[in-house]
Amino acid sequence: MNIYEYGKDNLSVFFARLKERTLEFRVDIEETVRGILHSVKQRGDKALLEYTQKFDGVDLPPGNIEVSKEEIEAAFLSVDRSILKIIEKAAENIRRFHEKQKENSWFTTGSDGVLLGQKVTPLERVGVYVPAGSAPLPSSVLMNVIPAKVARVSEVILCSPPGKNGKIDPLILACCKLTGVDRVYRVGGAQAVGGMAYGTESIPKTDKIVGPGNIYVATAKKLVFGQCDIDMVAGPSEILVI
Repeated sequence: MNIYEYGKDNLSVFFARLKERTLEFRVDIEETVRGILHSVKQRGDKALLEYTQKFDGVDLPPGNIEVSKEEIEAAFLSVDRSILKIIEKAAENIRRFHEKQKENSWFTTGSDGVLLGQKVTPLERVGVYVPAGSAPLPSSVLMNVIPAKVARVSEVILCSPPGKNGKIDPLILACCKLTGVDRVYRVGGAQAVGGMAYGTESIPKTDKIVGPGNIYVATAKKLVFGQCDIDMVAGPSEILVI
């Protein structure tokens, strides 16, 4: 957190720095991410395991990328009941909101006999990315999975980076169980986006990737757009208090 005091600090320098910032992606990061995506596309799970060891410091055994139902259940049971009650309340609020957004198919016949209307078809498979670096974001599970479930997406999968113990944060897994995520994978970063965009031996290819992430994740989503859909290219979250 940066604190500036009016009358003491040179605020013109601060404002000048804000004006100089752009939304352009750094070329060096884009080149790095392109390499990661290409490797995942060509080498599948092997690339995922190598990048997990390189970036997360975790050696996953082959075939251990997907989180088992037993591990998800154990994580759910380990979370404090008072916290689960709060999550359940939040989930219900989110579900109620998105139910009002839901569009339905409709058809009508005009006076000239022409059939008019629209057909709303849910996506077959959506991939959700949930960060877990400096702090896990269980809210990202709720805010991305629940709308997909309300829209009746056939399958929702989720990727989140493992901790040093090789496991995903228990609170994230508990939210996966509460929201009905179909399959969960312990992989993060640009390599997770590549896995969901192209498909690997473990991770199925998705029609759309949603969820927040760092600059590598955001860049990866930007680069795979067209191979599959994405929600948006999001920037860092900031707040200014005066």
